[in-house]
Amino acid sequence: MAKILAFAGSNSSQSINYKLVQFTVSGLDNHEVQLLNLANFPFPMYSEDYERDNGYSNSLIELKNDIADADGIIIAVNEHNSNPSAYFKNLIDWLSRLERTFLQDKPVLLMSTSKGKRGGVGAIEVVKNILPRFGANVTATFSLPFFADNLGTSNQIADTELAEAHSKALKTFLEQI
Repeated sequence: MAKILAFAGSNSSQSINYKLVQFTVSGLDNHEVQLLNLANFPFPMYSEDYERDNGYSNSLIELKNDIADADGIIIAVNEHNSNPSAYFKNLIDWLSRLERTFLQDKPVLLMSTSKGKRGGVGAIEVVKNILPRFGANVTATFSLPFFADNLGTSNQIADTELAEAHSKALKTFLEQI
C-alpha cells in the first residue's frame, strides 16, 4: 500500500482543481491517501525580508514533511492567464526555501482543469518544466477541459476519451510508486 499525498495548487474555496483531485483519489481504495485542501493553508507572499523576520510557518514545515513522507503526489494546478496561479508559484517558492529538492524522487501525477476548452494545459506545461528542478519525477499529466460539462455535477468524467485518458494517466502514476 503506497502513501499518496494529493492537493490542488489553489487557495480558492470553490476550486474545481480540488474537485478534480477529490474525484481522482476517490477510487484509490488500496492506497493510503492524504487529501489536503490548500485553501486552508494561507501562506504570505514570499520575500527574503519576511523569511528573515518571521521564519517558516508550522503549516509550511508540515506540508514539506507530508511531501517527504509520501510515496507519490497528485497535484492539480489551476491556471491564471495560461500560467499556474501566483498562489501555487508562491507555495513552490516557500517549499524550495525549506529544502531545494523537496520533491526528491517523488512520482507526480500533474493535472489541471478549467471552465474552458484548454483545460489548464498552459499551467500544466509550465509546472511540468518547473517541478523536476526540485526533484520531481512527473510520471503523467492530464488535462480536463470544460469542467462543468465533463465532471461538474457528476461522479464520473462524461467524455469517454477524457475518462480513458484520466484512467491511463492515473495508472501510469500508480505503476511508478
